Amino acid sequence: MGVGETTKLEPEPEPEPKDVHRHQEEEEEDDDDVEEEDEGLSDTRTAIALGLSAKGKGQRQRQQQQECAVVQQVSDKLVSGSLQWKIEAAREIRKLVRKSPSSSKTRSRLGAAGVVQPLVFMLSSSNPDARYSSLLALLNLAVRNERNKVKIVTAGAIPPLVELLKTQNSSIRELATAAILSLSAAAPNKPIIVASGAAPLLVKILNSGSVQGRVDAVTALYNLSTIIKKNSTELLNASAVSPLINLLKECKKYSKFAEKATALLEILSNFEEGRTAISVADGGILTLVETVEDGSLVSTQHAVGALLSLCLSCRDKYRELILKEGAIPGLLRLTVEGTSEAQDRARVLLDLLRDSPPERRLASSVLEKIVYDIAERVDGADKAAETAKRLLQDMVQRSMEQSLNCIQHRAASCNPSVIPST
Repeated sequence: MGVGETTKLEPEPEPEPKDVHRHQEEEEEDDDDVEEEDEGLSDTRTAIALGLSAKGKGQRQRQQQQECAVVQQVSDKLVSGSLQWKIEAAREIRKLVRKSPSSSKTRSRLGAAGVVQPLVFMLSSSNPDARYSSLLALLNLAVRNERNKVKIVTAGAIPPLVELLKTQNSSIRELATAAILSLSAAAPNKPIIVASGAAPLLVKILNSGSVQGRVDAVTALYNLSTIIKKNSTELLNASAVSPLINLLKECKKYSKFAEKATALLEILSNFEEGRTAISVADGGILTLVETVEDGSLVSTQHAVGALLSLCLSCRDKYRELILKEGAIPGLLRLTVEGTSEAQDRARVLLDLLRDSPPERRLASSVLEKIVYDIAERVDGADKAAETAKRLLQDMVQRSMEQSLNCIQHRAASCNPSVIPST
């Protein structure tokens, strides 16, 4: 399986225990035992249902009260207990969240009970167990809880997390990466994380981390990229290209992970160092071409955007490299099947590629076959010929328009004094 298909980006709560709905099953069995010949049957059913409902509600209330008491005990240990008590309390938080029938409510109760600040303080402890247990507790509090994410960052978690990204302890470093990933999903946290200097450290993890660490780093960088200007190097540098290409090679091109990786590559294609790194990376351009052919609507749009950025920056430098990897068939298909943005990008790139020397141009018979195959997949065999004809006419029209524009441009720049008189 591909990287994007097998890894978990955030810790998942354990499945709901099987006996949660046991009282409901008992209600249904009790109802089935009532004889329908009895007078006042509906009243009896209503009384039983109300009684059992009240019983179930009472049980839930007692469970909530017990959990609230445990939450308060955990909070007290974290606030005023010894270091060992705090470590035990942090471990208890993880257990509470993972084993709770309603983990979202448990996260909210823990966040409201004041456990976040002492857990953040533990991140800077010299005790490895304290750092490890607090990281796990904060991760479980942050997952799927926007308010807790913001609380954790407001409490000052980012500076110690950035320091933990530098540690030689791979387990701690991987947990810190996962924590940055989770916290970066909340919009208010993104500027704080970018300003902290976390991004260059995440790029380093792309080059040297475990598979899980690299996947988490990609997702965190993708989350942060939404506030970065299109051509900014504040988030990414060219050293991110090679690991991104390698990860993209390994994953399914239509996966969500591929969408994130290609989005980052498109950002990198907007400055010269990034474009050069893509062109010299082992299989860099080929991997983007393969994504154009096999990717989702989102990943194909990013992939063709990256290729277009290369070709627009210097056609003479990149056009031959793109043609060499067989980009034409995928681009032709994209003009029909992609998003409107991807279709426009594919058409512009095709126009740029058709400016290549004659020996690099497709023979008309090959081009017609490619277009016909695309039309057959899109509209079926019955309408394939008509669709293919329309596509070819559109390509010819665009080529003629481009040639006319070139002629007009040359005429406009021509010196009138050298134009022969008639």
